[in-house]
Amino acid sequence: MADRLDAWIWAVRLVKTRSAATAMVRAGHVRLNGERAKAAQPLKVGDEVRLRTGDVNRVVVVRQLLAKRVGAPQAAVAYDDLTPAPLPPEERVLVATRERGAGRPTKRDRRAIDRLTHPADGALPPDVD
Repeated sequence: MADRLDAWIWAVRLVKTRSAATAMVRAGHVRLNGERAKAAQPLKVGDEVRLRTGDVNRVVVVRQLLAKRVGAPQAAVAYDDLTPAPLPPEERVLVATRERGAGRPTKRDRRAIDRLTHPADGALPPDVD
């Protein structure tokens, strides 16, 4: 049985490669039952696994332990996906972007960006000088 956390993440096709699964766990992007996990940590049915891949935080509950990698239909049966639905585009936070090659923002541009990102009180966050 694949009771190693990294092997199970790979077996149920949450990541493409076994080494990517191990790297995610070592980097701290995987939590098991709310705690930071180790790659060889044993799994059992009913455990909650949280993964952070890019902008997506996936939450899955283990329903079945797998010995090796299986096809997508069998992998979908091995866990319950409790990942919340993504926010609609109109509710997402806008990020200030600049055209490629526009160079470093001027002082005036930076102040305009600060006003956009901190409109409530107009004050800068403590880490920005």
